[in-house]
Amino acid sequence: MTRSLTRIAGVVAGATFLSKILGLLREQAIAAAFGVGVVADAYSYAYVIPGFLLILLGGINGPFHSAIVSVVSKSEEREAAVIVETVLTWVTVFLAVLMVGMVVAAELLIQLVAPGLGQTETGQLTQTIAVAQLRILAPLAVLAGWIGIGFGVLTARNQYWLPSVSPMFSSVSVLLGLGVAWLWLGQRLWQPEFALIGGQVLAGSILGGGVAQWLVQLPPQAKMGICWGRWRWNWRHPGVQSVLNVLLPATFASGMLHINVYVDLQFASYLPQAAAALGYANLLVQAPLGILSNMILVPYLPLFSRLADPQDWPELTQRLRQSLVLVALVMVPLGVFLAVLSLPIVRLVYERYAFDAEASRLVGGILAAYGVGMFVYLARDVLVRVFYALGDGDTPFRLSVLGIGLNAGLDWVCVRAWGAPGLALATAGVNLVTFVSLFVLLHYKLQGLPWRSWLAVFVQIMLVSGVAGAVAWGLWRWGEGVWGTFLGLLVAGGIGLLVFVGAILMCPIPETVLLTAKILSRWPGRR
Repeated sequence: MTRSLTRIAGVVAGATFLSKILGLLREQAIAAAFGVGVVADAYSYAYVIPGFLLILLGGINGPFHSAIVSVVSKSEEREAAVIVETVLTWVTVFLAVLMVGMVVAAELLIQLVAPGLGQTETGQLTQTIAVAQLRILAPLAVLAGWIGIGFGVLTARNQYWLPSVSPMFSSVSVLLGLGVAWLWLGQRLWQPEFALIGGQVLAGSILGGGVAQWLVQLPPQAKMGICWGRWRWNWRHPGVQSVLNVLLPATFASGMLHINVYVDLQFASYLPQAAAALGYANLLVQAPLGILSNMILVPYLPLFSRLADPQDWPELTQRLRQSLVLVALVMVPLGVFLAVLSLPIVRLVYERYAFDAEASRLVGGILAAYGVGMFVYLARDVLVRVFYALGDGDTPFRLSVLGIGLNAGLDWVCVRAWGAPGLALATAGVNLVTFVSLFVLLHYKLQGLPWRSWLAVFVQIMLVSGVAGAVAWGLWRWGEGVWGTFLGLLVAGGIGLLVFVGAILMCPIPETVLLTAKILSRWPGRR
C-alpha cells in the first residue's frame, strides 16, 4: 500500500510539475505578446466567470471531482455509468442555460465585474475587448462541468496521470494560438488597432484548450461504459442523490473563496493595467506556495485529525506549533526575498517584447506587496485545517464571510494610499486578521496555547529574515549594473539565503532540525 501511494504521489507530482512549467511558458508568452496592455487587462475581466467555473467545477479536488469520486469509487461499473450519465444530463442542461446567459448578457456582466472601465477611452476599448472575449469563453461553462465529472470518473478508477497532466492542454493551445497570431501579425499583434483581434485569439486559444481537456477524457471513459450521448433524467436515483449531497454544499463553500477575487477586480477596474498586473504577480506567488505547502502541510493534516480527541490535545498543540514554525521558517524569508527582489524577478521572468520596464515596475510593486503576506496566507490554512480536524467547519466559514466585507473596506483604503499594490496589501490584511482571529478562537477551544513562547520564535525568524533580505537587497543594488539580471539575482538571492540559513541555525529553534531533515530526505540518494 505504501509503495502504491508513493507511486501515485510520484505520478501526480511529475504531471503537476510539467503542467506548472508549461503554465509559466504560457504566461510568459501572453506577457510578451500583450504586456499589461488592454488585451491582457480585458482578459483578466473576461475570464472571471468562465475561469471561476473552470476552477470550481473542472478543477482537481473541486466539488464535481470530489463528489463523483466519493460515489463512483464505491459503485460497480454499470451502476457508476448510470450515475455519471444522469449527472451529466442535468449538469449539461443547467450549464448550457448559464452559457447562453453569459453570451446574451456579456456586456452587462463585464460592467458588473469592472464598473470603472467606461470612464476613459482606454477603458472603453478594454471593455469592448472583454465583452468579445467573454462571448468566446462562454462555452467553458459547460466544458467545466464535463471536465470535472470526467476527472472524477478517471480518479475513481485509479487513473491519475491524465487528470494531473490535463492543464497542459490549455497551455499548449495558448502557445500555439499566439504562435500562429505572431506569424500572421508579427509585432502588430500588440498595437492598439489589432487589440480586438489579439484578444479574440487569446480567448479562442483558451477555449480550444478546454475542448482538448474534455476530448482526451472520452476514450478512457468509453472503456468504462460511459456514453456522453445517452440522456438520463432520473435525478432521484440514490447514487445521483449521493453526488448532489456532496456537490451542492461543496460548490457553495468553494465559491465563497473566489468572491474576494471579484471584489479586487472591481477596484482594479479603476486603475489602468492593474488587473493584468495582479494576474502576473499572483502566478509568481502561487507556484512556490503550492509546492511548499504540499511539502510542509500534507504530512500534518492526517495527524491533526488523529489528535482531535481532548485527551490528545497536548500533542495536537505540539504538532500545531511545529507546523506553524515550519511555515514561518520557509514563508517569512521567501516573502522577504520576493519583496526586496521583486523587480529583478519580474524582469527575468516577464520582461521582453510588449512587456516593458514600466510593466516590470508595476508588477514588481504588486509582487512585493504579495510577499509581505505570504506567511499569514499559509499559516491561516494550517489553522483552518485544525478546525476541520476538530469537526468545526462553521468557524472558518463565518470568518471567510466576514472577510469579504473586510476585504472590500481594505481595498478602498489601500488602493487610495498605494494604488494597485494596495490590492495585494489588502489581501494580506484580510489573511492577517483571519489568522489572528482563528488563533485566538483556537486558543480558547484547546484550553490554552503557549502563544508567548511561540511569538518569541516568530520574532527571531522575522529578524533573521529581515537581515538576510537587507543583505540580498544591498547586493542586488550594488551589482545591478555589473552582473546583469540573472547573475545579479542569483548572487543576491544565494548569499541572502546563506545568511538566513547560517543565522537561523544559531537560534535555539528545534524545528530547524526538523526542516533540515525534511529537505535532506528529498535529496537524491538520501532517505
